[in-house]
Formats: sequence, structure tokens, C-alpha cells
Amino acid sequence: LLLYGVFSLGTPGVGKTTLGKELASRSGMTYINVGDMAKEGELYEGFDEEYDCPILDEDRVIDELEDKMSEGGVIIDYHGCDFFPERWFDIVFVLRTENSFLYDRLESRGYKGKKLQDNIQCEIFQTLYEEAMSSYREEIVHQLPSNTPEDLERNLDQIMQWIEQWMKDNN
Repeated sequence: LLLYGVFSLGTPGVGKTTLGKELASRSGMTYINVGDMAKEGELYEGFDEEYDCPILDEDRVIDELEDKMSEGGVIIDYHGCDFFPERWFDIVFVLRTENSFLYDRLESRGYKGKKLQDNIQCEIFQTLYEEAMSSYREEIVHQLPSNTPEDLERNLDQIMQWIEQWMKDNN
């Protein structure tokens, strides 16, 4: 039995992509960055002037991912989670970053004004953690600190241990 899906979730700039790519190379699972996939397939339903970004077409994203997810062994990376089917994930990791680190990371990506402030507030108020807790079974949702390279190493070790344990328990 193959591990179905791992969800790496969090505010932009918390390190989801770095973690997801490294996890895929260590575990042999498939890494999918939903933002990149949407860009490549133009899976949008308009443009948000206020945030200066396209609006994701969630139904098309789900259709696009359905086959891959049914095969299992997938790591999904995205900042929102409430539209993904619950059955897709065996474990959900919400990465958390202290504001001082996050502010610098987002600013270096060119975030400013309302977009920068709203993402920092999203992190302060644990918005995505709460969204994950209400979208999935609480016991599969885990918060991980993501401030330093040491945190990244520790998180990767912890997730790999979890995956190995899951394989033992389910095979």
C-alpha cells in the first residue's frame, strides 16, 4: 500500500517548496507545486487587482490532480487547503515562520503593501493552521517551525520517520 498524499502547507515564504522538493528526493514521492501547475496549465478564473495575482480555478486544479492523487505517493505544496478533498492526504504539515524571518523573505520576493501585510497577519493569526484543523482530521495535522536551515533538517528527518512508520503500519 502506497502512502497516498503528504500536504505541505503554509503562508507564502515559510519554506514549503524547499521542504517539498527535498522530501521528494529523499522519499521517492512525486512533488507537485500547485502554484506552478496552475501557471503552466493556466488554471485561473480571473485576476485579483488588489493582490496583483491570478485567481485560482479550484475545480480545474482538482480535476488536474485527481489521476495523480489516485496513484498515491504525492507531496502537494500550496498555501490554502480548504478545497482539496480530505481523502487525498494521510498527513498535513503546516509550516510556521516567525514574522521577522517571514517579512524579510516576502520582501525579497517583491511583496509589498497590502499583500505583504496580509500574509504577515495570516501567519500571526495562524489562519492556515486553523483552516487545516477544520479541513482535515486533527490527528493528521502537524505544525512545524520553519525559521532556520536546522529547522528544515529536523523537519525532513521527522517527516521521513513518519513516512517509514506509516509504511510499516499499513503494509
